[in-house]
Amino acid sequence: MSTDYSRQEMMAIATGREIRDGELAIFGVGLSMLAGYFAQAHHAPGVRAMTEGGVYGARPVGGLPWGIECNRLAVNAVSFTSALDALGCLVASGRCDVGIIGAAQVDRFGNVNTTGIWDGPIGTRYRPPKTRLTGAGGANDIACGAKRYLIMVSHEAKRFVDRVSYVTSPGFLDGGDTREQAGFVGGGPSAIITTLGVLRPDPQTHEFQLDAYFAFSGVDEILANTGWDLKVAADARVVPEPSPEELAVLRRVDETGMLRR
Repeated sequence: MSTDYSRQEMMAIATGREIRDGELAIFGVGLSMLAGYFAQAHHAPGVRAMTEGGVYGARPVGGLPWGIECNRLAVNAVSFTSALDALGCLVASGRCDVGIIGAAQVDRFGNVNTTGIWDGPIGTRYRPPKTRLTGAGGANDIACGAKRYLIMVSHEAKRFVDRVSYVTSPGFLDGGDTREQAGFVGGGPSAIITTLGVLRPDPQTHEFQLDAYFAFSGVDEILANTGWDLKVAADARVVPEPSPEELAVLRRVDETGMLRR
């Protein structure tokens, strides 16, 4: 098997493999679009894709879109609605099968922070962060309403923390049944796909554990880059490397190669 692929490409392909044919899916900007539209082009042609801005049923032309309403989506979309329809209706009502979001930080229960980085705990009153991040966008809506969602994130200790200081997009909150008690329509994150491997939640505690690792990584590297005592599944295994066909399709979807740099 060729090793001529990047960690981001492996992450995108592993994420795309999670998408099933026929699903109603919502993709964020960037790598999540690469993973989603790779799935559509490779093994899930019946995916009904939409963006946070309400562009529905598009197949990107001329490379990946730069945003949720880019003309590369507009040229062959089935319909144009709005963010209110996409997020407030389809996602919030629980009709969306799967979403893909990114993360600046993620914790052991799959809670995502894309709001800011603070020095020490925030406390009971919000205060401005040391570093301001991109914000929620539609990720909070997806995390609350999609039947399941996938998190894509670079695997670094500074990103994988025991507890995020700010929950921008909820995962399983404090674990156990705390998400269910909060009353969210959606089922929560089903996987965290990283540049090193794949984490999945324990069915009971909902704490994420290492399910699989990539051929170029390993358990020790992943543990060293995780900021909590990450448990390793008894049957943790190596993720199959990308096939030549998968790589060809992925690179055809991303004609400009912007996201592979």
